[in-house]
Amino acid sequence: MSRRTPTKSRVKVCNKSVFHLQDKKADENELSIGLIKSAKRTGQLSLCNRGLGTVPENVWKINELSLEDTKEVDFARSDHNNWWNSEPLNLLDLSSNVIGTLSPNIKLLQELVTLKLHDNALTSLPPEFGELSNLSNLSLSHNRLEELPKEFYNLTELRWLSISHNVLRKIEPDFGDLVMLNFLDLSHNKLSVLPPGMGYLVRLVELNLSHNELLELPPDIVNLRDLKKLNVSNNNLKRLPTLGELRKMEILDANHNNIEELPDFYGCTALKEIYIANNYIKVITEEFCDQMQQLNVLNIRDNKIEELPENISLLKTLKRFDLSNNNLNKLPKNLGLLSQLQSISMEGNKLSSVRQDIIRGGTDRMMKYLRDRMAEEIISETRLENNWPDKFTMKKSQALMVPSRELTTVPDDVFHAAAEADVHIVDMSKNKLTTVPRGIQQLHETLTQLLLSSNNIESVPPEVAACKHLQYIDLGKNNLADLPIEIGDLKNLRELVIANNKFTKIPRCVYELDKLEILLAAENQISEINVSSDALARLRRLAVLDLTNNSIVTVPPELGNFTHLRSLELMGNCFRQPRHAILAKGTASILSYLRDRIPT
Repeated sequence: MSRRTPTKSRVKVCNKSVFHLQDKKADENELSIGLIKSAKRTGQLSLCNRGLGTVPENVWKINELSLEDTKEVDFARSDHNNWWNSEPLNLLDLSSNVIGTLSPNIKLLQELVTLKLHDNALTSLPPEFGELSNLSNLSLSHNRLEELPKEFYNLTELRWLSISHNVLRKIEPDFGDLVMLNFLDLSHNKLSVLPPGMGYLVRLVELNLSHNELLELPPDIVNLRDLKKLNVSNNNLKRLPTLGELRKMEILDANHNNIEELPDFYGCTALKEIYIANNYIKVITEEFCDQMQQLNVLNIRDNKIEELPENISLLKTLKRFDLSNNNLNKLPKNLGLLSQLQSISMEGNKLSSVRQDIIRGGTDRMMKYLRDRMAEEIISETRLENNWPDKFTMKKSQALMVPSRELTTVPDDVFHAAAEADVHIVDMSKNKLTTVPRGIQQLHETLTQLLLSSNNIESVPPEVAACKHLQYIDLGKNNLADLPIEIGDLKNLRELVIANNKFTKIPRCVYELDKLEILLAAENQISEINVSSDALARLRRLAVLDLTNNSIVTVPPELGNFTHLRSLELMGNCFRQPRHAILAKGTASILSYLRDRIPT
């Protein structure tokens, strides 16, 4: 039997117990000659996650250490380690240890720019800490600091500072001396009050004060005119100051407080996202809607809101709107005008007029309900002049709603009045139109939704492409067999409905719609699915594709690579594979089945 020569493993095995606390000598040994050489060559030293209870004394003296007494002599070595090539220490990482104290000798590291001390057991900082005059980035999070020495506020070069997850109960007004700060995280402490000096931190871009015990914010916080992100969530705030001076603020998080009313946001022209859930707000005011027309996200769930103002439609760019768990008992009819909404949540309200299956049916179902109801209400309330909505009615609703009128044409002067009223929704469904009225191009500056379903339309004029802001077009239930190539110029179109027509293929113009997310083309005569690089493969944002009840003979396996599809409907076609059992399992199973059949 052959005898194998034992080989020595090169894997270093650590025999230390997980819970073993090193003594001072073991801590000193962690700073090896190799680490010292590397630190002197690069100016950077990392001793993170070494189980250190103390900092090796040579760390503080590393800039003065000489390596000439090493025993190895190598005549071929390079001169990397010579003193004239050494870099003073500028980055020190002591994070993820159990260090309880720091030596006053820390002051010797005068060139230090970045210091990482997070995840330790520090209860205090030595006064000498304030002598690190070049310190720019400092992480002290996840320690046990109860206060900061007054010398700490001499660190006037600090740009980035995190002291989160400590037990600070107070910070001094001298905090305002740290005027170079652009990032500050004081979250997860015990702060009940902030000093007025906070207003001097005028370079701050991000400020996190969450998870403290703050009862109010200092008035001069509005002086932070470069602030982009403010987080004051999980405090005891009863009100927010007037925030109009924060003209660059983009995100406000005030969740989980005791706020009773929305602050004055007049002037906050950059604000895109507001999170103010779990408070005691009763009213969304008309002034708020007027001031926040650029808002993308409004999360105001778990409050006490009883009604929404009619001018809620001014929030035209709103994409996510969470109103769950409030006291709403009715919805304004203009809510259906929020054409860019991607998510709306209404669960947990007292909406007796809205069926629960609609509330639980998701955003698309809710928005369809709101649009349909709005059409019915506007028709019943509209003051008619020669049987057409007048300009004042359209101005109020920002919509031209003329469904179910037996219309065969629409006069140009109606579109002219609609243009003057800044209309952005046109609903001419359930009429007898044979073509799209050319007057529609008069709304090219404002139109975002065009509903023309259930007509007898046989052609769409190229002029429709002039309406560059269109996001939703419904041409379902008509007599269309093709669309003009100019429709491909509608680069903002997100949803296109061409179901129940006479298409034999997906129109070429569709493949030019870069932002298209939903394509509903069921109930046509489409015979193929073109997945080539100049066809469906171009629509990288496509999430919903409905080709139910067409004449598709084969499904290309490459369609399985379209993993961005959330919903793929292929039932009712004449192909044999995938089988009905696969189709019934849903989109993920269909795509997986197709991918498995891609030729290698």
